[in-house]
Amino acid sequence: MATSKNFEVIIIGGSYAGLSAAMALGRSLRSVLIIDSGSPCNQQTPHSHNFITQDGETPAAIAAKAKSQVLNYNTVTFLNDLAVNGRKEENGFVITTQTNQEFKAKKLIFATGIKDNMPDIKGFAECWGISVIHCPYCHGYEFRDQKTGVLGNGERAFHIAALVSNLTNDVTVFTSGKAEFKAEQMAKLNNHHIEVIETKAQEIQHENGQIKNVIFDDGNKISLNALYAVIPFTQHSDIPVLLGCELTEQGHIKVDNMQKTIIKGVYACGDNIAMMRSVANAVYSGNITGAVVNRELTDEHF
Repeated sequence: MATSKNFEVIIIGGSYAGLSAAMALGRSLRSVLIIDSGSPCNQQTPHSHNFITQDGETPAAIAAKAKSQVLNYNTVTFLNDLAVNGRKEENGFVITTQTNQEFKAKKLIFATGIKDNMPDIKGFAECWGISVIHCPYCHGYEFRDQKTGVLGNGERAFHIAALVSNLTNDVTVFTSGKAEFKAEQMAKLNNHHIEVIETKAQEIQHENGQIKNVIFDDGNKISLNALYAVIPFTQHSDIPVLLGCELTEQGHIKVDNMQKTIIKGVYACGDNIAMMRSVANAVYSGNITGAVVNRELTDEHF
């Protein structure tokens, strides 16, 4: 519970990126409030990979350990709540939460992540993060040499199919409509014996999130062990845009190489700014952001 209403920094989002930023700031004795609602995008994922020292650990266990270490720094406060609004004031920012509390800070860090927009395919959401996956680096090794699908079209689907072909020789691409691959891309897919199926996927049959079959509109089905899915996303929080932050063409919060948005005093880190969605990248960008914000506060007062 936050007893103070005024902080040097408010971090919205208390997962890997937000906690990493908070640790850098806490170690510099900055007064920090982390606001987090406890709904990370990877909450259904059984294990996290490709992050040294934590390979194979559950996402929740990594976050819990990080939180306990960050809160050892007594200038850092954690509030279990949802930030719903924000406004700029002369000397900083005001954040309003779902419980109608208001908090003020000189600097804001958005580590809010993104929200995956699930397609209208029965069983898809239940398998998301378990056997319907987004990243070969995070999940691919566990499904090596197994029957694998790629749900998507165009450049992104081609890119994933190429990466996955190094992990298994049994890859099929499902475009759910007319394939949008260039002639040279189709040639490469054919050369690697990767079939392209244009029929729309209707249902994923599964047991406790583990894929068994993909069923199509025409009644046909294909058995699979894993399905990489290229799906759209939206920002998990609309407060950055409300404050005037820009989004990239892909929908990420636009930042410079120092994690600064176009709004002075507002920073962003983690999945909400980059296509590379991994625990390691979130921790890295959060650490950079914390250091940058501390430097900005130092320059303003020294």
